[in-house]
Amino acid sequence: MRDRAGTDGHGSDSHPALLTVLSGPSGVGKTTLAAHVREAHPEVWLSVSATTRTPRPGEVHGVQYFFYDRPTFEDLIAKGEFLEHAEYAGNLYGTPRQPVEQRLDAGQPVLLEIELQGARQIRTTMPEARLVFLAPPTWEVLEQRLRGRGTEPEDVIARRLAVGRIELAAEPEFDVTIVNTTVEEAAAELVQLVTEPVARA
Repeated sequence: MRDRAGTDGHGSDSHPALLTVLSGPSGVGKTTLAAHVREAHPEVWLSVSATTRTPRPGEVHGVQYFFYDRPTFEDLIAKGEFLEHAEYAGNLYGTPRQPVEQRLDAGQPVLLEIELQGARQIRTTMPEARLVFLAPPTWEVLEQRLRGRGTEPEDVIARRLAVGRIELAAEPEFDVTIVNTTVEEAAAELVQLVTEPVARA
């Protein structure tokens, strides 16, 4: 785990609990890691994002994501229902605002698993958040993980790989980097960050 000292721990009296944002390139294992944390550490509340993409096999509305069509999603944006929202690989993603703010105000640690564009919005709108970058051990591992999904055509994979190279270059923008060597090790590091007290400026 690489910690860029001085860039995190902004602190905020309005949100007594720590808000942690997990992001990183597509295919690095964000969703798997977040699911592991949710199952093994119920004290951490994992926000469920909304998206316009098609559910993958086994995904359930309201569990992995809230799945909406684009007109519904855009209506929610217009109503200010998202803490952040972004378009990625042709689909919209967003974090429902109200559940996150309620959990933070109640003092519960909150974990957001979102894309890079959304993480940048959170940095601006909620500067007390700690941004965690999940990195692959190597570029080759990331490419293998993307291709190993078997759920997307080659043109989509190629687009994700191209975007992934750009996303990897954003690592210095984050407060901490966790290398996803194994899910267990990465989860232990992430939970330590999510549950530790907020550092005050």
